Amino acid sequence: MRAHGDAVNFRNISTTPDPFKLDGGCYVVDVIGTWNSGSVTLQRQGPDGATYLTATTALSADGTSGAVALPAGTYRLLVTTATAVFVSVLPIPGE
Repeated sequence: MRAHGDAVNFRNISTTPDPFKLDGGCYVVDVIGTWNSGSVTLQRQGPDGATYLTATTALSADGTSGAVALPAGTYRLLVTTATAVFVSVLPIPGE
């Protein structure tokens, strides 16, 4: 599944930012932050248009989630008790 060129980056956030769209495909999710026992979870908007479902397990340490296949849709980053968070959702070309 080939991801399109729709990289998303957030810098120095401490609350859940506005939702964003992804074209779908294979992505890598990188997260760095000050955790304070918190986490960052990538969520996808459900079929009711209001509920968000977990797309990746909550990340609670600096690092990369690895490759994840994501369908096209609206996503958000749920930030819980974390500050100075930097996140990149990057397409993996050719996957």
